[in-house]
Amino acid sequence: MAFNATTASFLADAAARAVESSPEAFEEVLSDIPAAIYVTDNEGTVTYFNEACIEAVGRMPQPGVDRWCVSWKLYTADGEFLPHERCPMAVAIKEGREVRGVEIVAERPDGTRARLVPYPTPLFDRDGALCGAVNLLVDITDQRNADFLADRADQCRQLAAEVDDPHASEMLALMAAKYSEQARKGD
Repeated sequence: MAFNATTASFLADAAARAVESSPEAFEEVLSDIPAAIYVTDNEGTVTYFNEACIEAVGRMPQPGVDRWCVSWKLYTADGEFLPHERCPMAVAIKEGREVRGVEIVAERPDGTRARLVPYPTPLFDRDGALCGAVNLLVDITDQRNADFLADRADQCRQLAAEVDDPHASEMLALMAAKYSEQARKGD
């Protein structure tokens, strides 16, 4: 299911309120949210995850063992390795603040990758002390792939218009059409 930033932020805040208001019964509320979501304690140890997390990161998170994150390996949007202790969830817990507007790449154990937008939100007890955090992960892989294919189609069209060779121009136009078709289909 696709979410825009406003909806995702609203869901992350709603999840945080559910955990804060009912620490004993939040799992029922979070299991109904149609997105990958997990909860940590105040030291970043994963305490809960929903089924959508398994699909998003390609592995079964280990509550009580995994720290900061449910993914196997993380990278920045630019492809730089991102240690779990520096991931957006770790920042949210260490600094006691929401982290928004970040894109990460999660590598699954099978080597495939997913582009995710995390919405880590710290949790506070009634006395205002940090007691953990909740993180909603929005998978934008398909959207980014479609954008990439559309960009390739534009590049092929530009090159087709610039080359003097009619055969090369025709091939580039065919490639542009194929890229455009794949972008529309979401391939």
